[in-house]
Amino acid sequence: MAHVIKPLTPETFPAWLALAQKHNGVWGGCYCSYFHSDTEQTVKREYDGPTFKQRLVVEGVAHAALVFDGDDAIAWCEYGSPLELPNIYHRKQYDAGETHPAPWRITCFFVDRDHRRSGVAREALDGALDLIARAGGGEVVSFPNELAEGKRTSSSFLHNGTRAMFEKAGFTFERHIGKSKTVMRKTIPAAAG
Repeated sequence: MAHVIKPLTPETFPAWLALAQKHNGVWGGCYCSYFHSDTEQTVKREYDGPTFKQRLVVEGVAHAALVFDGDDAIAWCEYGSPLELPNIYHRKQYDAGETHPAPWRITCFFVDRDHRRSGVAREALDGALDLIARAGGGEVVSFPNELAEGKRTSSSFLHNGTRAMFEKAGFTFERHIGKSKTVMRKTIPAAAG
């Protein structure tokens, strides 16, 4: 069966939550909320991870492309505006070198352990770019890891994918931040119609 991409919405949130819970909340119980901050309606420290994320989804300030295999979400790619996702790694270094902030950023991937190393992260990335195009397009920046040559890295540590995956998706390398993070950029045209 072919995989289907769906946006993270109140309707798809239960499938997203099932995937997160299958993996103990992912990334040490983050529930894909690390890059988010408080909103006018929701203060992060007042909620547990799942409830905080659900509130952001309902508010319309949490976006992700979900990869579905049947009724099950098997991966996601989180994206949004810098206002929605302000908490990036090496932010001071990123901000110091940023000359033209992009309206979109991609901050996080997660793939079910039963589907890793099969191209599902790339499906999620392509899905996110398609959803960005449908939302009007624009420049997208992301911060994938650059893997050390010859060194094997567990895919569970690659929360924002790899430079190679982003290059294959047409992103351009801009610069390094931190020890192994990169800044990569691509302009997505608005979807027709």
